[in-house]
Amino acid sequence: MKTYFTFGQIHTHSVNGKTFDKDCVVEIKAESRSKARKKMIDTFGYRWSLEYRKLPDMSFYPRGIIKL
Repeated sequence: MKTYFTFGQIHTHSVNGKTFDKDCVVEIKAESRSKARKKMIDTFGYRWSLEYRKLPDMSFYPRGIIKL
């Protein structure tokens, strides 16, 4: 199962040389949405914005998808 997450305007993170911010979507593949959410929280804390079951409108995310 894939779950997608986005960040708020002021949320910027650097993880393993990758920048995660308002212009990208994080894709997490996990057994369940709760496990995907746990991985998101373990990686970024609570500094992110929304969780999606389906890919959001990518016209708002010019940097595309980054798999975690």
